[in-house]
Amino acid sequence: MMREFVLEFSGRVGAFVGRAIDTLILDLVRQLRFSYYPPLLVYLAAGISGLTAIVGTFFVKEHFGFSASLLAGLAFWAGVPWTLKIPLGHLVDLVWRWKAALIYLGAALIALSIGIMYGLIAHPDRMASLMALETWYVVSVLLAPIGYVLQDVVADAMTVEAVPLFDRAGNKYPEETVRGMHTTMQTLGRIAIISGLTAVAALNIWMFSGTAEIPESEKTEIYAQVYLIALAIPVISISGVIMAVIARRMRAAELSRQGLDGRRIAEILDVHGSPPKPNWWIIGGGAGFSVFTLAAGLAPIAYGQEIVFAGSMAIVLFLMHRLLGDLPAEQRGALVGTALIIFVFRAVPGPGPAVGWWEIDVLGFDQQFLSVLSFLTAGLTLAGMIALRPLMAKRSIAEVVIILTIAAAILSLPNIGLFYGIQEWTKSMTGGLVDARAIAIMDTALESPLGQLAMIPMLAWIAKNAPEQLKATFFAVMASFTNLALAASSLGTRYLNDIFPVMREVRDRASDAVIVPADYSLVGWLLVTVAVLAIVLPLLTIAAVQSSPLRTKQ
Repeated sequence: MMREFVLEFSGRVGAFVGRAIDTLILDLVRQLRFSYYPPLLVYLAAGISGLTAIVGTFFVKEHFGFSASLLAGLAFWAGVPWTLKIPLGHLVDLVWRWKAALIYLGAALIALSIGIMYGLIAHPDRMASLMALETWYVVSVLLAPIGYVLQDVVADAMTVEAVPLFDRAGNKYPEETVRGMHTTMQTLGRIAIISGLTAVAALNIWMFSGTAEIPESEKTEIYAQVYLIALAIPVISISGVIMAVIARRMRAAELSRQGLDGRRIAEILDVHGSPPKPNWWIIGGGAGFSVFTLAAGLAPIAYGQEIVFAGSMAIVLFLMHRLLGDLPAEQRGALVGTALIIFVFRAVPGPGPAVGWWEIDVLGFDQQFLSVLSFLTAGLTLAGMIALRPLMAKRSIAEVVIILTIAAAILSLPNIGLFYGIQEWTKSMTGGLVDARAIAIMDTALESPLGQLAMIPMLAWIAKNAPEQLKATFFAVMASFTNLALAASSLGTRYLNDIFPVMREVRDRASDAVIVPADYSLVGWLLVTVAVLAIVLPLLTIAAVQSSPLRTKQ
């Protein structure tokens, strides 16, 4: 009888696992279409951009005397181009047939940024003869996001083009089917980004194997190799454009074989429709924003970042008001409420580079181990996005953000515990098995899937409900608003690093004398403050939005 029970139980478990795999993975694979690949390749390139993150962290720490506060401020300026997605999105709608040119331009800027970093590492003397190394680094940091935002704007719009409105016979799909394809397309887009991060994290693990024991000169050679490999990023994004042309021609040939005339084929393929009329409020506002940002950024005035942020927010909100007026009142309120929730969720400040320095210097985390953490983060985020796809389809964004907020707050505790020495207690209790690295791995494994989930339902809503001729503009409007949240997060991070200053050891390049001694005594307060803000700010915002006319059920 026990044997029969075991067999029956095993059969039920097997059936459950089989259904879960079919629902979460195989169903997603079945829904994958050839037309989805072009934007996915552009998103994949964005994910692969993480290849240089660990190298950049160690290179800056070892070769530049930048403070944590200054680097947080630089991150603010690097995030400014992402707030330009509104005029850029409208530009894509206006020049839809020539959108590939923006991908090529973005690829060129990305390649230039990577080339500068390669030069700084492999040929520093030659670079220094032209311009200060610190200046070269700042130029590289600012060029890359401009390239990525150009490509991202086009990729967002390409996701709309990738979803067919007609079947192979030229018959229109039902609305429910189209909505499901848009959700799948947006999910696959996030998966492509995380897949890129996972792949490069695995590559970093291999490349940084044994770096703790090798001389500094050999480490520098590895850093240079990483940046050379990173030149594949613009190549991959360009291949997405080429594949889009191939996909369009294949679809046209298929429809032609079915006997459809050229006019009908053009109607089926032209998802975007005729170009919209230029919205001069958006164009003028975007131009004004650019001039305002450059003037405020270059002028030697106090609180330049705060002025840029406030001005950017005013301009973006004005452009949103002008654009969202085309939506029905109920949809407009729900979309604004949704965007506000996501804005605050993304605007929570982080600890900044100071915690990374502390992990390297005090906990002894080297390049390879940080690559392992990066791999776990990316891989488990990918798994979490697939596993939690049904949750995102059934729950509102407000409910999803509540879940993510509480989970993130709880999962911040192990990091805080590491600062206060919890690893010493766990090591003694487990015979040395659960040390600082084990705790970091477990925390990463649990925390990984949380970051990328909140945006997917909103992106799918825009793809389905925005006016046909303004898809790119609507994507850009919401992205600019939510990306301003990242600028707010960078400002908050800078403030926290000013309040709780953390100093790494800085040595003179020539004499190797210590210029600034290390001081990590305030890392604990920094981590606790970030954790408190991460739970209080989003939950208060959700409570306020859901009790107002902006209440969202999306």
